[in-house]
Amino acid sequence: MPRTIIENIVIAQYKDQTFFEFCKYTTIRFFEILYFKKGNGTIKINGKTVTYSAKSIFVFIPDDIYIVNPETETTTVAIKFLKSFFRNTASQNETLPVNDWFRKIEEILNSESHELREMQFETDADRAHLVALVNMVATEYLNKQSFDIFIIQNSLSVILHLIARNIQFINTSDSVKEVKSSKIQQIINYIHSNIYNSDLLSTKSLAEEFHMADNYISEYFKKHTDVSLKKYIINYKLKLVETRLKYTDLQYSEIAAELGFTDSSHLNKTFQSYKGTSLSTFRANLA
Repeated sequence: MPRTIIENIVIAQYKDQTFFEFCKYTTIRFFEILYFKKGNGTIKINGKTVTYSAKSIFVFIPDDIYIVNPETETTTVAIKFLKSFFRNTASQNETLPVNDWFRKIEEILNSESHELREMQFETDADRAHLVALVNMVATEYLNKQSFDIFIIQNSLSVILHLIARNIQFINTSDSVKEVKSSKIQQIINYIHSNIYNSDLLSTKSLAEEFHMADNYISEYFKKHTDVSLKKYIINYKLKLVETRLKYTDLQYSEIAAELGFTDSSHLNKTFQSYKGTSLSTFRANLA
């Protein structure tokens, strides 16, 4: 049965099931990890059917709908971060690394490869580590009277880190891998990883990191992406702003400080220039 160990995080384990009811958490779920510990069958995700087997791991983001159709007895572990987890964080989860967790999930939401849904891993070791950690969280869940919040908290941190690290890996053709490992992709990955440190994203710092001349890296980036380096960084920051407006109750000044804008006025002016609407109007339209 589902159980909330940390407020607004649901940990659910189902053993030897041959039928799964529709997930009632879909509309309030922000992010979910679904691990198939045992069994095989199909899983229909947003109308598309794929297979699962023992040790398959899927990740789901807001608005994803899935239905599990077992062919053999199936055991699953699901870890669900509800949308409300990232609201009113000061009063609800004072001791938890909420902002760090949000940033890791945010990387996944904004990754081009999250559409793969079933997790692919760059190494067998990463898969083994993730499986072990999910099992550890499930074990603590079963200890209803004596669960260790320290183990759960730190396991969740590492789980999210591993998913974010591997979500870029695409286990397809060599040509796709070659593109993903190209210099321009390395620059994009570096920007995403360091988006909260503006000093590392200056033209000079990027040029030094990728062994290019200061006056060449911007030209190189524009040539390969059709977007200027500065505009790409701003656009990516504004995607993160939208995520915060949708799923947190952070003040505009807090969002501005986190993403390197001078103040909320600077953020609002930039947002309106690029998105055609103000921060307040965007947030109000979400209601």
